[in-house]
Amino acid sequence: MTFQFMTPEELAGEVGSRLRALRIDRRIEQADLAQRAGISIKALRSLEQGQGSTLETFLRALKGLEALDGLEALAPRPTINPLALVDHRRAPRRVRRSKDSK
Repeated sequence: MTFQFMTPEELAGEVGSRLRALRIDRRIEQADLAQRAGISIKALRSLEQGQGSTLETFLRALKGLEALDGLEALAPRPTINPLALVDHRRAPRRVRRSKDSK
């Protein structure tokens, strides 16, 4: 599946659908997961339907499912670029706004 061409709404729906499938595969009822995650059933239902949920709700649900190991793939840490080792300047700490973007 190519996520690159999906809208944010479609992506939220896909994530919610996968979360629901994972919950069902592990044979956990919505009420049980909501209790484990410390969220309301309504919040979990919204998340599973891809409707306006928060990152905190998503992370709590993943934690309740004991499925946090996929976060590394979701947001991998940058690795050292061998070409950057040749450049002895200090690594940037932030990205500066270009003059054209005003």
